[in-house]
Amino acid sequence: MSGGTRLENANPVIFQRSGERLLTAADEDEDVQDPIDDREIFDILSINDPEHPLSLEELNVVEQIRVKVNDAESSVGIEFTPTIPHCSMATLIGLSIKVKLLRSLPDRFKIDVHITPGTHASEEAVNKQLADKERVAAALENSSLLEVVNQCLTSRSI
Repeated sequence: MSGGTRLENANPVIFQRSGERLLTAADEDEDVQDPIDDREIFDILSINDPEHPLSLEELNVVEQIRVKVNDAESSVGIEFTPTIPHCSMATLIGLSIKVKLLRSLPDRFKIDVHITPGTHASEEAVNKQLADKERVAAALENSSLLEVVNQCLTSRSI
């Protein structure tokens, strides 16, 4: 965050990254049908926190255990956990997750992004916004907001 703005969570707990996924010969064989799994989705979610120079994984906002994939039914569900119960960035974080998945997955997937139950004061309102296609589309038409989302999705050197 920039320009003297006070951080809501100035000293977050930092968690260890999960590391690279080990690839097998079958993973690299183009002839083998490879369904999308929870680890693949988790690997896609390398997203920067909007307030800190850390990833959502390092802040434990996203965890592989909270990723649910049903490739056969073309559905992906992500629960994310804000670092504090009154995080004003929760909607932006959820929107960034949703946009990253929309940009990364085939169109056949239905994507559900929501806050881990009981972890945020405005959980219901944020979840309602993230589930509303028209609100998400309107948010992405806002050039300032889209710029912030794109910053969250930009790769940082580690």
